[in-house]
Amino acid sequence: MSTVKAAAVQISPVLYSRAGTVEKVVNKIRELGAKGVQFATFPETLIPYYPYFSFVQAPYQMGKEHQRLLNEAVTVPSAETDAIGAAAREANMVVSIGVNERDGHSLYNTQLLFDADGRLIQRRRKLTPTYHERMVWGQGDASGLRAVDSAVGRIGQLACWEHYLPLARYALIADGEQIHSAMYPGSFAGPLFAEQTEINVRQHALESACFVVVATAWLDPEQQARIAADTGGPIGPISGGCFTAIIDPDGRIVGEPLRSGEGEVIADLDLSLIEARKRLMDARGHYSRPELLSLRIDRSQTAYVHDVGAPGEGRAAESANGPTQV
Repeated sequence: MSTVKAAAVQISPVLYSRAGTVEKVVNKIRELGAKGVQFATFPETLIPYYPYFSFVQAPYQMGKEHQRLLNEAVTVPSAETDAIGAAAREANMVVSIGVNERDGHSLYNTQLLFDADGRLIQRRRKLTPTYHERMVWGQGDASGLRAVDSAVGRIGQLACWEHYLPLARYALIADGEQIHSAMYPGSFAGPLFAEQTEINVRQHALESACFVVVATAWLDPEQQARIAADTGGPIGPISGGCFTAIIDPDGRIVGEPLRSGEGEVIADLDLSLIEARKRLMDARGHYSRPELLSLRIDRSQTAYVHDVGAPGEGRAAESANGPTQV
């Protein structure tokens, strides 16, 4: 495609409800499809909700909330992922969305990418949970640290502070991403977090010479009050921090970003702007110096068990992380 209509979606979860949040997401996909949107990014771990409790509770206090999140998390595949895939197919839309993924009794910050035919074409886990998040999520591997071909172009995905990892970003740059899906929690850490998010994604657009579609979530006042009551924590740390926007390959904001409330930023992405930018600076081509600087990536899937002496000796057992592409 030469032009892609994209949407960055700022949306609230249905707090504490996997089923409610999935239904809300499915309805939003249908709504965007009726507007002709071809690609949409939803926020980090939107389903069922970001673990805000882990930022306002001490570790020894968070057992109840951690268990509640585990109970409402998403398994992949499942009826929930089937429903999102069906909505993407119905809308003829490529959809990038963040979920809390349950694998056994562990949780992961996972990004799912559905093609316009409804197929799940990428499932990747955040490489390193950030600060307080380490009490909630396990670590991902680099099997999903790649761009993926879709109906609208080559898509790369990263979650939140993974954008502070230059080598992780360069892995996607080198893989030729055209559209970058950036997910952040939103309603988190106040105005400074929003400012830092903007710097993060605009710099990546410049370095990658791609479009960035960035989405943050929104907590309304009632949801903030509910979380504060349930955790005994303050409302301040789960306020502000929203920056939902679309950035072009020159690092410019397209349209008006969302900093509060629910809604979406919709814009046409003229993919020819990528070539125009890369003619000046191609970080994976003429502006690189691979004989001096290069990146080594281990994209093998993490395995918990290696059978030695069994049939297929030396081959890792199938990873619980599952296939990157389905």
